[in-house]
Amino acid sequence: MTARPKILLVDDHGELLDLLGRLIENEGWEALKALRGSTAKELIASQKPAAAVVDVLLPDMMGYDLAAQLKKAEVPFVLMSGVMKGGKVAMDARTQHGAVAFFEKPFDARKLIDALHEMLPFTPRARPAVPRSPPPPEVTADFDVEVAVETEEPEDSIELTGEVALVESGRVSATLEGEPVTAGPLRVPPRPAAPPVVSPPVVPPPVVSPPVVSARAVPPRPVAIAPPEGELGDRLPDLITAFHLAQQTGELTVQRGKVKKTVFFDHGRPCYAISNLINDRFGPFLKRVGKITQAQLEVVTAAADVTGRRTGEIFVEMGLLKDAEKLYYVAQQVKAIVYSIFAWEDGEYRMHFTDRAETQAIKLDLHPANLILRGVKKLYKPERLHRLLKPDEVLLPSSDLVYELSDVELSVWEAQLLPQVDGSRSVAELVALAGKPEDAVYAFLYAMLAIRICDRRPAAA
Repeated sequence: MTARPKILLVDDHGELLDLLGRLIENEGWEALKALRGSTAKELIASQKPAAAVVDVLLPDMMGYDLAAQLKKAEVPFVLMSGVMKGGKVAMDARTQHGAVAFFEKPFDARKLIDALHEMLPFTPRARPAVPRSPPPPEVTADFDVEVAVETEEPEDSIELTGEVALVESGRVSATLEGEPVTAGPLRVPPRPAAPPVVSPPVVPPPVVSPPVVSARAVPPRPVAIAPPEGELGDRLPDLITAFHLAQQTGELTVQRGKVKKTVFFDHGRPCYAISNLINDRFGPFLKRVGKITQAQLEVVTAAADVTGRRTGEIFVEMGLLKDAEKLYYVAQQVKAIVYSIFAWEDGEYRMHFTDRAETQAIKLDLHPANLILRGVKKLYKPERLHRLLKPDEVLLPSSDLVYELSDVELSVWEAQLLPQVDGSRSVAELVALAGKPEDAVYAFLYAMLAIRICDRRPAAA
């Protein structure tokens, strides 16, 4: 049996490494992942990779230094960078450092996979570079978002701006404006009282004949439960950014207890979301934002159960919504699902590379940087922010930008404070300088870290 080619992936963005590693494994190759150049050097010597993908800016060295070792070991490689860009950089990567190709972040992951195929000895491609069909249902049964469930723990209210941008064929096709809405908090439904325990009468066991087993009986096939990709924790911003950096189409599913939510990405842009939480569905969402009453919800739900039609159609037919309103509130429902995940501090996640996002009739235009900025500011609680950001930490501008500052929508005071994050002031000093509530400043500063506009100054050795 021929050994699988080993592909070395080197980047300090762990979530991007996980995403690329999944794509590599889908090609039938083996992914060797390294967050630092020193680790990559050890893997080159011990594992003898068939090819490599190396970021130029690494925490402990330049990717060019690693390129020299790869060249000496006769390992073909590509270089990538989010900071060093332009035609001259790409040309130097090839002519001076020996790279087969150069990719600027964000890049098209499909083209990266194609480049790796050209670098490796010919092997039949059992599947396209980015799988275009969903995995078998039994493999992702643990992350299925179909069976409706009640909330298992309370959720805070979510404030939503009164504007949604819809996208079609990759471009913004319409901007709908309405009143800002607030999706009310979710409370855990009371559990019914347990019935009294009554001891059953003692009855002698009946005589049971052995069961007759049909010759055609087939034992049930065990379900292959796919393990989660990893613990969610505080990784949601980085997972969203990973899809952006790879311009990847697919889905990110998160699970906490029985509650599961999926965010759809179309070429790296979050565009849709679904949830198995009953109160996240369209009818209950309209009630949460005060658009309909409980009685109206019950009538529409009963009609949907009988006819099998979508509740949105019935709301319009009954005159409770106009067509434009339905579109507006569906978009707000999707936003609420996505934002709600930012409040999760535990759970699991898994990535799927399917094209379901491209088939959605309604798609939002959510810029990942602004989504992360608003998600942190809206849903991160003060105690969480103080856990993630200490008052004596010093922040400075990031040397490895992922998003352009022009992509980010800031308030006046945020835009005035950001230039003061220059590496000379602690978080506590920035809070005093801002003259705003401490929690608001902490949320803004951590959001700047989450989208890598800012970075932490390393502690002195």
